[in-house]
Amino acid sequence: MTNKEYKKLTKEIIPKQTSFKKLITSFIIGGFIGLLAELLIEFYSSFESISKSTASNLMMVTFIFFSSLFTVLGFFDELVTKAGGGLIIPITGFSHSTTSSALEYRKEGMVYGIGANIFKLSGTVILYGVVSAYIFGIIRYIIFGG
Repeated sequence: MTNKEYKKLTKEIIPKQTSFKKLITSFIIGGFIGLLAELLIEFYSSFESISKSTASNLMMVTFIFFSSLFTVLGFFDELVTKAGGGLIIPITGFSHSTTSSALEYRKEGMVYGIGANIFKLSGTVILYGVVSAYIFGIIRYIIFGG
C-alpha cells in the first residue's frame, strides 16, 4: 500500500469533525442538566424545611445514582456520544468512570478486583483535585491571610 492509498483510506474511515454542532449540542445539554439540577434542588427543598444546602447534596446524590445506574445498564456511553460533553459534568463523569472500573474488574473479586481497581480511571481526578485545592488554598492564604 502506498502513502497516497493509505491517506485516501484513512480519509474515508476517520469521521468528519463537526465541532460547531458538538459545541452547540454540549452547550444545550449542559444547560438542560443545570436546569434539571436547579429543579431538583427546588423539589428537594420544598419538603419539610430542607435547607438549600441539603437539597444541593441530595441533587448531587441523585445525579450520581442515575449516572451509575445508566452505566450499569449500559447506555450512559451512548448518551454521552449523542449528547456530547454537556452530559459529562464533573459529578456524573466521575461517577461513570468509577462505576465503569468497578464493572470491568468485578470478575476478579471484591478485594483484588473492585477494591484494587475502582479508582483506576477516576484516581487522577482525585489526585489532581486534592493537589490543586491545596495549592490554591496556599495561594489564597498568602494573598488574603488566614
